[in-house]
Amino acid sequence: MLPKVFIDGEAGTTGLQIAERLKVRTDLELISIHADKRKDVDERARLINKADVVILCLPDDAARLAVSLVSNPNTVVIDASTAHRVSSGWVYGFAEMDRGQRAIISAAKRISNPGCYPTGFVALVRPLVKTGLLPADWPVTVNAVSGYSGGGKPMIAEFEDRETQDNFRIYALGQQHKHPPEMKKFSGLSHVPMFTPAVGRYAQGMIVEVPLPLWAVPGKPKRKDIHKALTAAYAGEAFVKVIPLAEADAIKSLDAEGCNDTNRLEIYVFGTDEQARLVARLDNLGKGASGAAVQNLNIALGLDEGAGLKV
Repeated sequence: MLPKVFIDGEAGTTGLQIAERLKVRTDLELISIHADKRKDVDERARLINKADVVILCLPDDAARLAVSLVSNPNTVVIDASTAHRVSSGWVYGFAEMDRGQRAIISAAKRISNPGCYPTGFVALVRPLVKTGLLPADWPVTVNAVSGYSGGGKPMIAEFEDRETQDNFRIYALGQQHKHPPEMKKFSGLSHVPMFTPAVGRYAQGMIVEVPLPLWAVPGKPKRKDIHKALTAAYAGEAFVKVIPLAEADAIKSLDAEGCNDTNRLEIYVFGTDEQARLVARLDNLGKGASGAAVQNLNIALGLDEGAGLKV
């Protein structure tokens, strides 16, 4: 019997992309709710508890409600919202974060899908904190830009219906954003980073950048030391690629859409021995959302981790 998967919130941006990746699969059964039953709590509860894995693509409060509907002790929940990312009892679904993370995800019943910005940030910073190249109490800044699909249906409509003429917009100006607590917890930092997000007039794709004044960092690591630590952290990974220094040095600019429609996360170490620019490029709807959810689903079910995903 094929494992059953139910996407609660399939009509949303992330849910649609997950469904697209799963509908062509022959190693699992995707069960769906009828359109006129999407707000029927009893029907949702029935399908949630019928599924081997339920993927929540819902606003935070709705995700919490969905979890409360789970009565089947064997049902695995993968939550793509921000509701449980720093919650006790939930496993962080970033498989490449540590060598043992896949085993932890595989054994879990509650998996929190990482945020798109935190995926890039944690990938850049965690190995440096773990190896001692970057002090945990260092005042880290993260600058990032995403396609407008990251804002969900309201922002997609705003840009595609020409409600706004903005080509580039910074936001979260008051330093109130849902991602920094997640960034702090899983990077190993002692303080939340200074997060400066932006959105551009393009649908999907993301660049996350951490500038490091290496001359000021204790121990004064060189750019090659940073690159070596990141390369070692992701050696052998199919989806996370650390770009060689020589290749990075030949690049004059970087397109935020370069990893679109893949589950690939690219890491670059630009700059000099004085000032390094650590950059992660990913698809905010791929490795930053739906792709990561499918990867976690595959791990949870013991299937080929790359099934349904493009490198």
